[in-house]
Amino acid sequence: MHVLILNGPNLNRLGLREPAIYGHQTIQDLEQQLMKCGETLDVEIDCFQSNHEGEIIDRLHSAEGKYDGIVMNPGAFTHYSYAIRDAIASISIPVLEVHISNIHKREEFRHTSVTAPVTAGQIIGLGFHGYELAIQALKKMKEGEDS
Repeated sequence: MHVLILNGPNLNRLGLREPAIYGHQTIQDLEQQLMKCGETLDVEIDCFQSNHEGEIIDRLHSAEGKYDGIVMNPGAFTHYSYAIRDAIASISIPVLEVHISNIHKREEFRHTSVTAPVTAGQIIGLGFHGYELAIQALKKMKEGEDS
């Protein structure tokens, strides 16, 4: 199984950006943790982060036929990027949306996800552990397809 971890804008600032909300761990810490999780679950993990909407869309499009699933934290694009929403809808592989913080306990504009309706599910507010849960869920989904 092959999973893409796709992180959106400002997630490269983890550890520096609002540590009271996002903690002190960095994106490198997250990626190392996910690589270990992948080894444990026998899942190959690739990680990509971009602050640019078009790069995220290109990565979603190119994932078709290459990955069995995507774990995606769209960052602020969650709340307004219909282009990313449409890119998710245009591919046939499952995408799970993950957010480190509980977006429903934050500012009002963060309460709406335009991407969620075209994803296979959401995991919100569980920190880095949410990414691991998403990988586990994608693996179970894949095993369900294969049995």
